[in-house]
Amino acid sequence: MKAVTRHKASRFPNGVVVTHKSIQEGEECALIQSAAAGGISVQPKPETYASLLQKCSNLKSVKQLHAQIFITGLHQHNFHFLETKLVDMYAKNSVSMDNAHQLFDRITNKRDVVLWNAMIKGYATHGFYEESLNLYYQMRKALVEPNKYTFPFVLKACASLTAIQKGREIYDDIVKSRYELDVCVGNSLISMYAKCGQINDACQVFDRMSERNVISWNAMIAAYVGNGHAKEAMEIFHQMKMQNVKPNRNTFLSVLPACADLVESTQQAKEIQRDIIESEFELDLVVGTALVDMYAKCKSMEIARRLFDKMPKRDLVLWSAMIAGYAQSGDYAHEALTFFEKMLLEGFVPDLISMSSVLRACAHLAALQQGKVIHGRIIRSELDVDSFVATALIDMYAKCGSLEIARRVFDNMSERNVVSWSAMIDGYGIHGRGKDVVMLFYEMQQIGVKPDHITFVTLLSACSHCGLVNEGWQYFNSMVQDYCITPRTEHYTCMVDLLSRAGHLDEAQDFIEKMPLEPSIGVWGALLGGCRIHGNIELGERVAERLFYLDPMNSGRFVLLSNMYAAAGQWDGVVKVRSMIKDRHLKKTPGCSFIELNNRVHTFVVGDKSHPQSKEIYATWETLAKQMEAAGYVPDTNFALHDVEEEMKEHMLSSHSEKLAIVFGLINTSPGTPVRITKNLRVCGDCHNATKFISKIVKREIIMRDANRFHHFRDGFCSCGDYW
Repeated sequence: MKAVTRHKASRFPNGVVVTHKSIQEGEECALIQSAAAGGISVQPKPETYASLLQKCSNLKSVKQLHAQIFITGLHQHNFHFLETKLVDMYAKNSVSMDNAHQLFDRITNKRDVVLWNAMIKGYATHGFYEESLNLYYQMRKALVEPNKYTFPFVLKACASLTAIQKGREIYDDIVKSRYELDVCVGNSLISMYAKCGQINDACQVFDRMSERNVISWNAMIAAYVGNGHAKEAMEIFHQMKMQNVKPNRNTFLSVLPACADLVESTQQAKEIQRDIIESEFELDLVVGTALVDMYAKCKSMEIARRLFDKMPKRDLVLWSAMIAGYAQSGDYAHEALTFFEKMLLEGFVPDLISMSSVLRACAHLAALQQGKVIHGRIIRSELDVDSFVATALIDMYAKCGSLEIARRVFDNMSERNVVSWSAMIDGYGIHGRGKDVVMLFYEMQQIGVKPDHITFVTLLSACSHCGLVNEGWQYFNSMVQDYCITPRTEHYTCMVDLLSRAGHLDEAQDFIEKMPLEPSIGVWGALLGGCRIHGNIELGERVAERLFYLDPMNSGRFVLLSNMYAAAGQWDGVVKVRSMIKDRHLKKTPGCSFIELNNRVHTFVVGDKSHPQSKEIYATWETLAKQMEAAGYVPDTNFALHDVEEEMKEHMLSSHSEKLAIVFGLINTSPGTPVRITKNLRVCGDCHNATKFISKIVKREIIMRDANRFHHFRDGFCSCGDYW
């Protein structure tokens, strides 16, 4: 080994010269071996060992140096800084924290704040938060004063344990120690308060800081995002830029999720993207992935795809972000399946996130066969034991109409959490299995699984689908009284939907008036839906006017009112509403039905003649229609929502997308097998009635999923009991 530049050099045996500046990464083992070879002619200085320790890149090197210190007898001379350095180096590795503590316990005198900090930091860094806090209180009991390097780590421990009371006690110590205005301590206080849900306290700390760095701003943005205040997070981001604080990588990773949560986020997203480009982070893989994820959550999949294509390097997280974006955007669910296949071809092995996302796409498309293929891959990858993936499987099978398989997956789970139970309850609910919902929730309670707010959303929604008004009230009250869960907007929406569907429109109105929250668009929409079901045009008009004000660009509200007028034969009202739609340049969501065949999803719209089998489909329908007429089927022209002759209305009804999809399924599947279709909107009354006749004539089960629930048609009856 070459001699190197001398800066207060120490000479090891065999002529090796070592200085503070000479030690390079990876050399420590050779130096240790040289020091240990033969007898020691020259005693190395303690400072040299400290310098060597500082350069150690692995635990083995630390232990070798520790042994050499012991051999040379330096440990007997009470070189406190050397002992502290040893403790600090052991504490840098989670597996050697016991070594650090044993050495710490042997240092009975001269335990200064630096030594205590090394232990407190080590425990906090490696996730031993209780131990970190216990050491802090032992230090205070030993009358050792903490310094500004102590507090960030004990505050981190409090944050990770959400121990707000201890956090407040430590804040008092900070004030007494006069470190309240230290920027690093202040940043740690912001993070601690935020993770404990005390956003107002975090704001007060931020506002009182006389000095702020980029970490301070990042901490405040993350605090708002973590507590669901996306708008305030964006405001802080804009203030940060106005004060000429340059955002860094972590800034963008914090602010992008906030942007995704805002309604007006697409424009803000583009502004943030410009900032990212200016900061030269656009091609950073982690920032780029967060940007793709943000656009995906804003349902701007075209922009997300362009960003994805521009990335010079792609990892599994980036692919998963695209698949999740396509899956949750609804209209692009088929692209999620295509992207998943592309990812496999690129050689990536799917993880829990990508598997769960592609299962979500299968659930949206009711693509049962493709879902089963994914399930097979999950089993081969041994991911089926994960509760997150198993819950996604339950959801997929339930939404693809295979409730029995969903229940088998649920029963085979080794561990079921509240999310798994909620998914199974929801599955029974959308299939109209009210008794099973009640029994499963009872079983959940009996084994001690505590329901959360999502569980009660699924319960109340199930009661709505099944018309269980009394049970719905019971669950709503139990949520508050027995589980101390404050009802959210979703719970109130479910209750209004339950009452409105059941025809209790006056009770629903009274419930809305007594709500402690401002009624949301969803709440008024549920009431309007009830008005449509029960033909209450007077109330429907008042509710619709409110919705037109609150949600002026949602064409669905206008269509619903128009349909109410049409069903009542009030064609002047229909003309008026359609004129409003035209004046506002709104586009109606076209009704369409899907059916999966041989791993391909076929789509039909009303009057569709674009399918290659169209001639055969319409010819088969004509034959089937005659059989249905002979069996007593009469088209319900109330659902042909146009002011035309009855004969034309019957013709229009015959080409509804549900009927076309069903006939396609009958033609292309084996006799006796179920036909499964999905409708993107609520199934119309005539199609519902017609499907009952078809199921009896062809002696096959027809499983239809519409926007609200499942309908199982067998032998002329529907599982919903005509309640939907």
